[in-house]
Amino acid sequence: MSAFIAIGAATRIVLGTLALEMPSPIFGILIKVGLTETLTFISGFVFGPAVGFLTGALIIIISDLGMIPGAWTPFIAAIIGLFGVGAGLIRRYVSHPGSLTLGLCAALLTILSEFLQNSWVALFYGIPIWATMITGLPSAVTALINNVILIETIGPRAIKLVQKAIVRPPPTS
Repeated sequence: MSAFIAIGAATRIVLGTLALEMPSPIFGILIKVGLTETLTFISGFVFGPAVGFLTGALIIIISDLGMIPGAWTPFIAAIIGLFGVGAGLIRRYVSHPGSLTLGLCAALLTILSEFLQNSWVALFYGIPIWATMITGLPSAVTALINNVILIETIGPRAIKLVQKAIVRPPPTS
């Protein structure tokens, strides 16, 4: 789990730093590309909802400390943590999902996550919710494409590898 957090946070810091150098509209799209939700999903699926929540939340908190933490950090951390909870709950119903099932689950969790993130922005800044949904659409579409592709393609293999590592840990010297 700690490797997932470190890789996720480092990836998010690098992509976030690049995004901060871009014009404002590109920032919202580039920040959605990465491994945050993929690693959170895998962690939640393999280790359960609590660990999935912790992985997602810590990736956001640690990476925001390396970039720009703000009032949004705890809320976004909780929302991404819920992504991991969702993956853990999915595992209870589908123990060996195929790529299509993982893709559909990724899509549903991403839509929920983006809805919650845009809702938080609307409530925090006093903006009409429909306005945040419309302006957040390019970012949401990017997240949806990123998460479905990565979770559908990398997910099954990564889940199997992590599950094997748990059953048979590597020898220590």
